[in-house]
Amino acid sequence: MLRNTFAALALIISSVTLSHSVNAKPIATDELSVMPLMNGQTIPSASLKDLNDRNLDIAQITQGKPSVIFFYRGGWCPFCNSQMGQLKAIEPQLLDMGFQLIGISPDTPTKLKQSMTQQELSYTLLSDADLEVTKAFGLAYFTSEKVTKRYMNKMQLENKLWQTPEGQQRLVLPVPAVYITDGNGLVHFQYVNPNFKVRPAPELIMTAASLIKQ
Repeated sequence: MLRNTFAALALIISSVTLSHSVNAKPIATDELSVMPLMNGQTIPSASLKDLNDRNLDIAQITQGKPSVIFFYRGGWCPFCNSQMGQLKAIEPQLLDMGFQLIGISPDTPTKLKQSMTQQELSYTLLSDADLEVTKAFGLAYFTSEKVTKRYMNKMQLENKLWQTPEGQQRLVLPVPAVYITDGNGLVHFQYVNPNFKVRPAPELIMTAASLIKQ
């Protein structure tokens, strides 16, 4: 089973380059309809903010530096917090391999600081409250009316609401994803799962990263 996983990873990582530019994609109608950035494509230029509310460009941040980038729903999500802890555990190994670890979510810089403190994180968290990067990666989707109301009320989210083509106000979230790129911003590995309760195992990420570095 493990051998088959490694073989599948090798096929993924050796995929042929598809494109070197990607336009921002529209917000998907649901989590099953997203059109994510694929292996062989390069990280697009898109703006987001750091903890100090300064504008950064995701393409520039990753230029010249192999990167493990993960998109998560927010610090309010228990599954995201669990994943952040798992990535914290393997961060030293990733750093030794020359990778930088970057987390991206719709959380505001203030919320990101809270996550950094609560989980004692040392890797980079970036705010994509305007969803420019999430849309550029093709991961943004409208939540249902029921989910929007439940999350906004129960979780007391401060996220901006977005208007659907039908004129309804909905919460937009990223489908959780992990991307591993080389120093040129080329995607060699991606894991995108519409089921937000399922995240890639740290061992899978380490295996993919090690294959990329060979």
